[in-house]
Amino acid sequence: MSDEPAHPDFPHCFRPIKVGAVELSHRIFVPAHTTNFGENHMPSKRHIEYHRARARGGVALVIFESVRVSRQSLGRPQGVNGYDPACIQPFRAIADAVHGEGVPIFGQVIHLGRQVPGEFQRTVGWGPSPIRWAATAAMPHAVNRDDMDSIVASHVVTAQNLLAAGFDGMEVHLGHGHLLQQFLSPSSNQRDDVYGGSEKNRRRFPLEVLRAVRDAVGPDVCMGVRVSGEEFIDGGLHLDEMVRQMIAIAGEVQIDFANTSHSAYHGSYSLATQMADMGMDTSEFRHIPGAFKSRLRDAGLDVPVFSVCSYRGLAEAETMIASGQTDLVGMARAHMADPELVNKSREGRAHEVRPCIGCNQGCAGHLQKDLALTCLTNPRMGLEAKWSEPFESPAAQPRKILVVGAGPAGLEAAWVAAARGHDVTVWEAQTEIGGQLRFLEQLQKRREFLGLLDYQRLELARYGVQLALGKKAISDDVVQFSSDTVVLASGSVPVEMPLPEGGRAYTLDDALSSPDRLGERVAFYDTIGEWSTLAAIEHFAELGKSVTVFCPVPAFSWRTTIYSTFANDRRLRERNVRIALMRRVLAFSNGGLRIEDTSTGEVELLQGFDSVVAVQYNRADDGLYSALRAQGQRVHLIGDSLAPRTALEAVYEGHELGMSL
Repeated sequence: MSDEPAHPDFPHCFRPIKVGAVELSHRIFVPAHTTNFGENHMPSKRHIEYHRARARGGVALVIFESVRVSRQSLGRPQGVNGYDPACIQPFRAIADAVHGEGVPIFGQVIHLGRQVPGEFQRTVGWGPSPIRWAATAAMPHAVNRDDMDSIVASHVVTAQNLLAAGFDGMEVHLGHGHLLQQFLSPSSNQRDDVYGGSEKNRRRFPLEVLRAVRDAVGPDVCMGVRVSGEEFIDGGLHLDEMVRQMIAIAGEVQIDFANTSHSAYHGSYSLATQMADMGMDTSEFRHIPGAFKSRLRDAGLDVPVFSVCSYRGLAEAETMIASGQTDLVGMARAHMADPELVNKSREGRAHEVRPCIGCNQGCAGHLQKDLALTCLTNPRMGLEAKWSEPFESPAAQPRKILVVGAGPAGLEAAWVAAARGHDVTVWEAQTEIGGQLRFLEQLQKRREFLGLLDYQRLELARYGVQLALGKKAISDDVVQFSSDTVVLASGSVPVEMPLPEGGRAYTLDDALSSPDRLGERVAFYDTIGEWSTLAAIEHFAELGKSVTVFCPVPAFSWRTTIYSTFANDRRLRERNVRIALMRRVLAFSNGGLRIEDTSTGEVELLQGFDSVVAVQYNRADDGLYSALRAQGQRVHLIGDSLAPRTALEAVYEGHELGMSL
């Protein structure tokens, strides 16, 4: 163990610790998290560079994402297979990359159970009982004894393959509603044999798996478990029972650590807690690791406790470790946002960390779509082999660049280009930066988004970008400025939606700028299903307004992600927000709202509304493009100026352009 003096800011985070036979230099790790980087169910080169970057960034441990133990658990092609010997060589390349930075790597051994999408492999999900995980899910197969024997054997083979690839240890997944937790939980295990019923019976099969893996790898290999301390499901696992189960398990099998989390992969609020977004109160989860730690200790079991979920930086981790509630803290999304999180914090540069804002747009949103994950604030995430840090990739020919617009796209393009050596100036018509994101100042549950602007502002200053606020771009002025390249990032403008049969509908901008004008009873007509409308609906409800949402399609918030909307749905229900699907708003007059049922064409008149807020996509503010091109200017369109979308696309396009100039 190190005799270095305690770190002045994070003395507990930077203390070494021994976990099983593995020495860790400090207490911050990257937990297992799905990236969707797999290729044909094998680890990929993208995995290598992704994990190398986080190891180089200073973490103490990397835990590789869920390694599937059998064909029935594979699911999407990006799901990584651990049972085929062909996986050993690509896993070895990842282990070598992480070891090359002086960091150990563990693997997460998992059978996903009933929620595996069987369409990819033409398989069926497996579970302890024939109970679906969601109302829209397929019925799983209730495993029999032969199935259980194969599951045990496949866990062993996968664990052995990881060790053959040079991994330093592993965690067996008993959490997040996957197969072994499905056996533990009374909400998913309703068997009437020796594997169902009592707590002892429900842990019988997970114990069989753990014993078999431990016997196969031996006592000197570090083997822990990932557990959910709380399912947040009526009739499911709750903290007291899960702690009892953990104590019983650790009393029967050598467990070198307990990586504590919460939730189940279940079509309800539970799923939203797994990747809690900026709108959720994380204090709901912070007591969980402490309960495991104190009660394991009271039971005479010296098992290090890991803690994960929505830690954004080392300040939060320091508080948790110093209080004795956990031994190590894992950060997945925070390391997606900035792989140098640990190094920057250690070196007194925590203020330079690119923030995770908890938006769930590039990570959870892409996970749901079976796309490779990205990060709204860090477009380099997963593209480390394609893009180095901007300052590490100087431009071959420094140029004079004018960026029109200081929204998220323009700011990203500006600082990235400046970091590569270009002379960059930004003109912004408003008196502050942010563009469309400024309205988030009014939305309490979305204010963390402003952390993106804070970071971009810091980078503008670091790389000497000239920022002119209150400067409206006129084509003649742009030409006279004599830049080599113009980046048009002037955003978009709201468009009032005309109701086909008449009446006034407010735009979202109008409604947010003066909510008092809406009155008490608001009809909210949402035709885009985006994060912006979801946030606004909740905001108006929090102001005490009675809100009814009308959508012309058979879905609500259809362009967001279930990893967030299950939590939003609960909060909207608590505020009595009514949601009417397949309803088109036709007219509004004297408090009467005419709506059409889009399934039958029937028209209904609803009385008592004070106002209508009708949301459609803005119009791209691209008017300068043609004028500048006609005068021979080299012009690039990015962000909403190209097409109104979200900040995810805006930041990516800004970064991509900045790297290409």
